Amino acid sequence: MPVIEVNGAQVHVEDTGAPAGHPDAPAIVFGHGLLFSGRMFAAQVERLRDRYRCVTIDWRGQGRSPAARDGYDMDTLAGDAVAVIEGLRAGPVHYVGLSMGGFVGMRLGARRPELLRSLTLLDTSAGPEDPDKVTKYRTLAKVYRVLGLGPVRAQVEPIMFGPTFLASPAAKQHTDAWMAGVRAARRTGVTKAIHGVTDREPILPELGRITTPTLVVVGDEDVATPLAKAEVIADAIAGARLEVVAGSGHSSTIEQPDRLGELIETFVDQH
Repeated sequence: MPVIEVNGAQVHVEDTGAPAGHPDAPAIVFGHGLLFSGRMFAAQVERLRDRYRCVTIDWRGQGRSPAARDGYDMDTLAGDAVAVIEGLRAGPVHYVGLSMGGFVGMRLGARRPELLRSLTLLDTSAGPEDPDKVTKYRTLAKVYRVLGLGPVRAQVEPIMFGPTFLASPAAKQHTDAWMAGVRAARRTGVTKAIHGVTDREPILPELGRITTPTLVVVGDEDVATPLAKAEVIADAIAGARLEVVAGSGHSSTIEQPDRLGELIETFVDQH
C-alpha cells in the first residue's frame, strides 16, 4: 500500500478501499498508539472491511513510515491525518484513535469537524503527560535510543499491556510481534515520537468545541491513561459516551479485540 507524501514527510497508509457492492461506503480512519503501528487495529479492520472502507495510518517514524527530520508534535501529526483524509478523498470519516492516535483525534474534532462523522477515543488523555511519568519515559527513551527495547522490555510491557492480558496464553505471540515491530523501525524516529508524546501540549481547553458524536473507551487496567483521564474527556465533550472495558490495559484493541470491535462497530453504525 502507498507511502503518501504529507507535509514534508512520508506516511505509510493501508487502505482497504470500498467494499464490494458498497462503492459509497464511509471510511473509518485508525490512528495507533505510541510504539505501535496501524497493525494494532488488524482485528477491527478485518471485522469492518466488508462494510466500511478502512484506512490505517502509521505515524512518522513508526511502523512502516520512515523517520522524518521533525514534526513529531501532536499538532503536526493532526495535520498529517488531515492530509491523508483529504488526499484519499475519504472525508467525512469515522475516526478511531488509541492513545497517541487519540491525541490526534481530539485535535481533528476541535479544529476540523467537517472531516468527521464520528470520533472514537481509546485509552487516551486530553492533558499533558503526568510530570511523574515524564522523567521515567525520557529515561526509558534514552536507554532505548542506545540499546534498543530489549533491555527495558520488562519495564515498558506493563505500561503497554494490562496484567490480565499478560497472564493469558495469547500474550506472548502479541508481545513478541510488538517487539518485532519496534525493532523494525529506526530508533531515531521512534525516539522522537516518544518525545512528541512526553512533551505534548494539552488539548483539554479545546474539547468544548467538539460537536462530533464521540465515544470514549478505556480499559480498567490501563495505567498509562487510566479511567480518570477518560472521564475528563467524556465530561468535556457534550454528549460523549464513556465505556470501560474489563480486563484490558492500554492496548485495548489487541487485548480485547472482539469487545473493541463490537464497541466501534455499534458506534459507527449509529452515525
